[in-house]
Amino acid sequence: MNEKLRSQHNVFGEPVEICSIDPMTGFYRSGCCHTGPEDMGSHTVCCQVTTEFLAFSKSCGNDLSTPRPEFGFVGLEPGDRWCLCAARWQEAFEAGAAPRVVLTATNEAALEIVKLEDLKPYAIDLS
Repeated sequence: MNEKLRSQHNVFGEPVEICSIDPMTGFYRSGCCHTGPEDMGSHTVCCQVTTEFLAFSKSCGNDLSTPRPEFGFVGLEPGDRWCLCAARWQEAFEAGAAPRVVLTATNEAALEIVKLEDLKPYAIDLS
């Protein structure tokens, strides 16, 4: 992993933690919600998907549960963690279908699209 990715920060200004390696996630498939100029969707929110969210996403045209081996995508199951596009999380939030999030693994770039105060009530890693 290059230094530019390694030096990215989470919403607390600390290094971005691993979101998931099983399934392997991240725009760069680094296991982290790293982003860069090639990541037009800003895959920066580390979430734990639910049945409700997967159904919502599929209804919006983004089927995350069906395996797509031609793209190396195994399909997500409830409980899996995934680097989600920040705009999709916001859309799910507004529709009442937002999945839980891991803030220590959510890239600070997500805050260009979503508000930290909206993410915090969904945080798995806040007490």
